[in-house]
Amino acid sequence: MPAIGVGLSDSVPAISQLRFRKICKRVIYMDIQQIESFWPFVQRFAVDLVVAFVILGIGWTISRWLGNMVQRLSARSEKIDPTIIPMFRTVVIWSVRIFTIIAVLSQFGVQTASLIAVLGAAGLAIGLALQGTLQNIAAGIMLLGLRPLRVGESVTVAGAISGTVDEVGLFLTRIVQADGVQVTVPNSTVWNGTIINLSRNHNRRMDVPAYICYGDDVNRAIEVLLKLVDEQPGAMKMPAPSVFVGDRKDGTVTLTVRVWASADNFTNLQNDLNRQVQMRLKEEGFESPSPLRVAVQAVAPNNQNGVK
Repeated sequence: MPAIGVGLSDSVPAISQLRFRKICKRVIYMDIQQIESFWPFVQRFAVDLVVAFVILGIGWTISRWLGNMVQRLSARSEKIDPTIIPMFRTVVIWSVRIFTIIAVLSQFGVQTASLIAVLGAAGLAIGLALQGTLQNIAAGIMLLGLRPLRVGESVTVAGAISGTVDEVGLFLTRIVQADGVQVTVPNSTVWNGTIINLSRNHNRRMDVPAYICYGDDVNRAIEVLLKLVDEQPGAMKMPAPSVFVGDRKDGTVTLTVRVWASADNFTNLQNDLNRQVQMRLKEEGFESPSPLRVAVQAVAPNNQNGVK
């Protein structure tokens, strides 16, 4: 009996080891089968991934190349307004990139029709969330289509921003002020506000103020000022210059000199006249008026008769 007990106890580990080995072999066999069935998928995915990166790289390179080519060719053409060149470049670049992205997704088996439907729904949601951005795009299209301002023109927009137009894009308008500071304005702000274009007309009129005293001869002062304007090479003869009598207050008579000049000569002529008007009047014997101040002393009502 003891011998039999010992034999049974020795055989139990042997049976357990045998079962364990069979289980391990079965697991290994199943793993090998799964790997063999999964390996073709890995190979196809790796190939698709490499092809997708190649398509993406080629598409991005072609988009940049086409965008730069469109910009160069448009800049050489005199018939194309420089204002719309940046928009042309942006449209060309992103058109190529959108087709590239669709081709990459198609490489992974994504259905184009369903993709377009998803993009449409996403576009609607994004449009509702970004209404301000869409307003800028719509305003940019209107600015580029109607062209109330162009690159290189001097303008005043939004009531306070003055300078030279540097770029009109699809979202923003860039203006360089006289002090060299670049101001970026959303297109919706430009379009919804008043646009004052100082470069669109070839000729502009300036009003230059001049001041004389009450007792001075107004007609003679007008003759002196008209002669000064006639000496300026940048002043236009037609329409003829004129001088108007304005306000009379504080011992001063205000005269307004109105002169027309070309847009190119406007700033220089305005500076020259502002500097020379009072100097010429002084040379001709007109004194520079000084403000007349009248001091009034208030007296209490009970002290009008000197009663203390």
